[in-house]
Amino acid sequence: MTAASKTVLTGGCQCGAIRFAVTAPPAKISVCHCRMCQKASGAPFASFADIEHADFSWTRGQPAAFKSSSIAMRDFCRDCGTPLSFRRIDGPRIEIMTGTFDRPDRLVPTRQYGTESRLGWVVGISNLPSQTTLQNYGPDKVGGIVSHQHPDHD
Repeated sequence: MTAASKTVLTGGCQCGAIRFAVTAPPAKISVCHCRMCQKASGAPFASFADIEHADFSWTRGQPAAFKSSSIAMRDFCRDCGTPLSFRRIDGPRIEIMTGTFDRPDRLVPTRQYGTESRLGWVVGISNLPSQTTLQNYGPDKVGGIVSHQHPDHD
């Protein structure tokens, strides 16, 4: 990423030790249901923004990496454990986990992969009864929570 590049999107890990910037819109946004992504994210699926290396930079800290297969590396924060990316070894792109962006609402998936491992209940999630955090915990508990999470900005 050059100094003349304009930042389009930013993000980072939960503790703020790792931050990144993106200077072009992602090529695609996807969800992956494969078993490896389930384990790497600790969730029923992972969601990624596919970005050219030239349009991406780590702006604070350097993530640790785990070689999850013979073709891929997964970056994460060694301090707080936040999963950050999936990247093919020697590939031209990095796939950043959409939940790590400061504005994840701007990253809407348009395709799914690894559907052989998709959990049957995932398709009905939007129909489940739901509550906001305030409704779930109540104002007294929410008001007393002290977050140690880095804010969604630098």
